[in-house]
Amino acid sequence: MRRLSLILLSTLALAACGGPRQPPPWMRSAEKPRDENYHGGDAGMILKYDANHDGTLTRAELIAGLKAEFAAHDTHHNGCLDADQAAAINQGRVDADQSVATPVVDWNQDGCIDYTEFSAAPYSLFDQLDLDHDGKLTPKELERAGAKPKDPDAQPAAQQPDTGEHRRRRGGGEGGPPGGPPPQ
Repeated sequence: MRRLSLILLSTLALAACGGPRQPPPWMRSAEKPRDENYHGGDAGMILKYDANHDGTLTRAELIAGLKAEFAAHDTHHNGCLDADQAAAINQGRVDADQSVATPVVDWNQDGCIDYTEFSAAPYSLFDQLDLDHDGKLTPKELERAGAKPKDPDAQPAAQQPDTGEHRRRRGGGEGGPPGGPPPQ
């Protein structure tokens, strides 16, 4: 009996040392696991505003892109997005960005999502990533936030003139989040 117990114990010990077992082939997924940073990680929300595709996002590019995007969604041309417009924007963001989507929210619950509410998250993210406070996000700053490096084979668009907008703005300025004028 003792010998049988010793054999059984040895068998169990050997089985435990075998490590995790792979599921049989018919149970394995044929799909490669998705990279959760496939749209640029945390910085993915603002990468699309790099108008000249040079890998550096300036505050001026961000402002221009956000104003154009807000104007495109403001189909009533009243400076206010209603619940149906917000739902369409949010569904589009989820479809495009999935797990990293940032929804448009009526934070003050007045039934209107104005430009300040629409642009608050991108402005906040830009300010957090602009570590040297020079008004632009360099490829190095974007990579630190998990953004994918610029494609070296991509052809940049025509260079835009420097508008001198290199100082960090804090609310109220043109296009700035709090108290800024609605887009035209």
